[in-house]
Amino acid sequence: MRPAIEVAAIGRSFGRGGTEVTVLRDVTFTVAPGEIVALLGGNGAGKTTLLRILSTVLTPDRGTARIQGFDVVSQARQARGALGVSFGGDRGLYGRLNARDNLRYFGTLRELGGRGLTTRIAEVLEQVHLTEVADRRVETYSKGMRQRLHLAIGLLGRPSVLMLDEPTVGLDPYEAQSLRDTVLALRDEGVAVLLTSHYLLDVERLAQRVVLLREGTVQHESELGEFISLADHVATILVRGEGPLPDLSASPLVDIRVRHEVDNWEAALRLREWDADVFTEIGRLFGGLTVREVRVEDMRLEEAFARLAGGTAAEAPVIGRSA
Repeated sequence: MRPAIEVAAIGRSFGRGGTEVTVLRDVTFTVAPGEIVALLGGNGAGKTTLLRILSTVLTPDRGTARIQGFDVVSQARQARGALGVSFGGDRGLYGRLNARDNLRYFGTLRELGGRGLTTRIAEVLEQVHLTEVADRRVETYSKGMRQRLHLAIGLLGRPSVLMLDEPTVGLDPYEAQSLRDTVLALRDEGVAVLLTSHYLLDVERLAQRVVLLREGTVQHESELGEFISLADHVATILVRGEGPLPDLSASPLVDIRVRHEVDNWEAALRLREWDADVFTEIGRLFGGLTVREVRVEDMRLEEAFARLAGGTAAEAPVIGRSA
């Protein structure tokens, strides 16, 4: 089966201050039709540059990239016709227009028009669950509604390949899951998705495979299950209390760090996985103590990246990180 996305030995450099900086070097991977692949990496890893190349905004210096078999340089128009892009954020939408008018404008830019565009606008609004608010001005929309409108714009041309950049950033849990459900439905229809996200939950619930970039190269590529096992933990439970320090010496949890100041203490417990035994263990560790706060922090993908790439705990702090 022909890959929906094919990246072969892609390289790209930029000149800065008289010095050439290589951002991508020999990047190679594929995404199959109906597959969701997470493209991960820390800041400066090359993710944004690669997405810009795949979306035909930037040309590579070396190698080739294809969308549904179309070269993103020599066949850019055909590649764009197969591609939907949703980079989200607060920019790119016209706040004084309603959702229908925003979609009509972007559809016209894509040379979609007439009665067919009107029908398609109604379809994508239904697809992203915005039909009931489609006639409201976008400036009144919540963050999640704007993210879904960005996705609707990316779906206007019925793409067979979709690129998503941080699709759930800033969304509440309900909005985030609603957007994930929409993406999963697209996958079931055969749409290939390339996803970037800093949230492990997005990767766990959406991706089937992970491609990890570091300093412009593919540092790691694996199925999702292997990635999660290498990441070492799925979440951190942060417990704050006062009085006697808890005895955490014999806990089977992955890693426990304690910070103690006078009569106050703070314990960070890293979890290998979520199961009923976790709650039993927490009760054993902190029973009878004065606990003032318990907070769960999902693992951030920078932490997984640091571990897979040989990083240290200092590069992936535990305490003070919110999901």
